[in-house]
Amino acid sequence: MSSTGTPNEPVITSYAHAPARTITAGGVTYAYRELGPKGGIPVVFFVHLAATLDNWDPRIIDPIAKGRHAIAFDNRGVGASTGQVPDSIEAMADDAYTFITALGFDKIDVFSFSLGGMIAQALVVKHPELVRKLVLTGTGPKGGKDIDKVAGTTYWDILRATLTRSDPKEFLFFNRNTTGKPAARAFLNRLKERTSDRDAKIKTQGFQTQLKAIKKWGRSTPDDLSTITQPTLIANGDNDRMVPSVLSEDLHRRIKDSELTIYPDSGHGGIFQYHQQFAPLAVEFLAR
Repeated sequence: MSSTGTPNEPVITSYAHAPARTITAGGVTYAYRELGPKGGIPVVFFVHLAATLDNWDPRIIDPIAKGRHAIAFDNRGVGASTGQVPDSIEAMADDAYTFITALGFDKIDVFSFSLGGMIAQALVVKHPELVRKLVLTGTGPKGGKDIDKVAGTTYWDILRATLTRSDPKEFLFFNRNTTGKPAARAFLNRLKERTSDRDAKIKTQGFQTQLKAIKKWGRSTPDDLSTITQPTLIANGDNDRMVPSVLSEDLHRRIKDSELTIYPDSGHGGIFQYHQQFAPLAVEFLAR
């Protein structure tokens, strides 16, 4: 379904104004947003833990959507998508496959962050023919060191955030220092740029199920990532407390010819803190 709009239909390249759509496949109605010029290989965005369609930084999506068909979606049971959140990363990848093929695509580029990067890895291991290029940010491999501790870190930071009446992402994604704090505020403000037609928040049970799936992924036997031959771009901050930065280096070692960028003085949300440097890098990589 690489339908191009009517010739006089303006191309939307702002995520804040991307139309909300749904498609039903395998008994699940998936909520998604699309923007950018249609036709060609789309870039599909795989979002992080507890996140909905409202959690993508427009400073990352918009530059990519200037030249590419960009699609963000809610996994099963998340946001406006129906059904129950699966309790394994592999099942989430199966749902992603169902969604992508229901849209009629047989080749995509993947842009993923955090939990989304785990789902993306599971997808490319199972359906290598589907993925042309892979962007893995703030993530780690199956069986990666300390991935099973993500839940503990997350709950601790949610508690810290609650006590200070702040957003947990300020603690989880950014360093609590003079560079991190303003970067966190700027990021959270950007997430509010879309004012109408916003997504439903994730339910607590769904969030807890996602954490269980991450724990299971961390304790599982690693996948053989040497089978990944797709051009791969890996990025993170140098002080990721959620998915330790060493795991980005681990991915880089295990995925042949992958490219690695680690941003200084930044955490799990390094790509958001450094969006002015990272977005052009991602655009160039996906256009190559």
